[in-house]
This record gives sequence, structure tokens and C-alpha cells, in this order.
Amino acid sequence: MTVEETLAALVDRFNRHAERNPAVAEELNGLTRTIQVRLTDEGTYAVDLAHGRLTNLRTTAGAKADLTITTDVATFHGLVKKEIGPMKALVTRKLAIDGSLEDKLLFRKLL
Repeated sequence: MTVEETLAALVDRFNRHAERNPAVAEELNGLTRTIQVRLTDEGTYAVDLAHGRLTNLRTTAGAKADLTITTDVATFHGLVKKEIGPMKALVTRKLAIDGSLEDKLLFRKLL
């Protein structure tokens, strides 16, 4: 599965989760963010969070983002498959998250 296909599946999974759990959608309602996933060895993707849903997955080159997640493809797939946890990836510097503290905490909810 390509990175873009994996991201699309994650977006779909999140949106289905938010639909089934009104508390999630309610908590995120009113937030508008652009989230960027920068893969050091492949490219950069972005997705928008609005109205409690993730939309508009796209490839991008340096667009302004509220939250930027930087990693490599191997670590990205390891995170998705839960072979490595986000905290371990952060501590070992295989993952970096740039944004406000509020947006970093938001990232945890999106996982």
C-alpha cells in the first residue's frame, strides 16, 4: 500500500470513528486546521480538519500548515502498524511534530 493510500485509509477511518462517536466530532467542531505530513524520503501531504472531519487529502509543497508531522516512510508505516509508538519515535528523533501545544495534543486524538 502506498503512503497516499495509507493516508486516505487513515482519513476514512478517522471520519468513520467521528461519525460513530458524536463526542469526538463535538470536541473537534469549530476547529479548522491544516495538518501536514512531511516524509523526508518521499514527499509532503496535507489534509484539512474542519467541522470534525478530515477532508481534502492532497500532495503539497511547503504550504502553510498549523501542524507539521515530519518522519520517514519506514517510521510512518511503523506508526500506522503500531510497530513503534509515537512517544518512542519522538524520543529517538524519528518523528517530529511542529505546531502549538494545543495542536500537538490534537494529533494524539487523530491517531
